[in-house]
Order: sequence, then C-alpha cells, then structure tokens
Amino acid sequence: MARKLKTFVTNLGFFELAIAAPSMKAALEAWGMSHNAFQHGFAKQSDDPAIIAQTMARPGMVLKRAVGSSGAFQENAELPKTLPNIQPPKQERAKQKPKAKPKAKARRTAKPHQDRAAILSFEAARKKRDKQRAEEDAKAEKERAARKRETGKAQAALDDARQAHERTVAAIDKEREKLARRAEKEDERWAAEREKLGEKVERAKNGQ
Repeated sequence: MARKLKTFVTNLGFFELAIAAPSMKAALEAWGMSHNAFQHGFAKQSDDPAIIAQTMARPGMVLKRAVGSSGAFQENAELPKTLPNIQPPKQERAKQKPKAKPKAKARRTAKPHQDRAAILSFEAARKKRDKQRAEEDAKAEKERAARKRETGKAQAALDDARQAHERTVAAIDKEREKLARRAEKEDERWAAEREKLGEKVERAKNGQ
C-alpha cells in the first residue's frame, strides 16, 4: 500500500524549500542533499496548513521562497531583498494525537484514491526531476569534454611553440659558437700581423 505524502521543509542557500514527499529520504533526494538535514536539525516535517496545501497541490515538486519571507511557496522564487540570520528549523515535539472521532476516521478512509493520485503525482514529478538532472549532467559532461578538447589543442599549440623556440635558440647558440671561433681566429691573426707590422715600424725608425 502506498504511503501518504507528508510536507517537509528546509533551508538551502537563499531559499526555504518545501516538498510533499512520502518520506524524509525522498525529500532529501528531491532537494539534492547528500547529508541527513533532518538529523542535524536543518529540515523538519511541517504542520503548517498553508504550506501543506501548497505542496499537496504539486506533489513531488520542490517549491521555494526567499528565506525570512512568509509568502507562498512556488517553483520559481525571487532572491531575498535582505539576508536574515538563518537558523535551523525548530524541531517540534510530537503532539499526542487525539482519538479520532468515528466520522473523521470514516472520512479519512473514504479517500484512498486521493492519496494514490498524490503518490502518482509525486512519482511523475520525481521522474521529471531525474530526467532534468540527467540532461543537466549530460550537458555538463559535454561541456567538460569540449573544454578538455580545447585545453588539449591549446596545450598542443603551446608545446609546438615551445619546441620551435627551443630549436631557434639552439640554432642561435650554434651561430654564437661559430662567431666566437671566428672572433678568436681573427684575434690570433691580428696579433700576428700587428707584431710583424710593429717590427717594420721599428726598423723604419732605425733606418734599417
């Protein structure tokens, strides 16, 4: 037998989230939380009639409103104009349920089709949400692959440019070595020639 939906609320970033789900685990999955926000006091089951009515009207849909506001929960909410001090939702003590009156009990057992319809709506919303996440993951993976290709191309271009630079520097070093050897030989030649010419100058001075 399908479990009835309950309304759960939590704070995430700039928003307060609410959802009608069959369990806390289902709510956490819908919110995309990997930690147990209920256990840490950052999520709770709501007994606010207005919030319950809003979530039950759209089972399985993650509704939100700006933190610190008291407006209606909706699928797309505006960012808060001011940032209040966010505190974990207060855990309410379980209230002792009064004994159900015969008419109330009869009324509760007379609408199983409504509970089933709500569960079906929740499952439909969950499938839609899972599909959207799968599409987002596929898009993100495609973007990562594109960035990887572009990075590979850029790295290859950098490597080619570095190798070309190293070849040019090596060629310049060889030319420098050749010029250094030529300069050394020229110094040796000039030293020998200067010595001979100097001797001629001395002999001319002495009239020899």
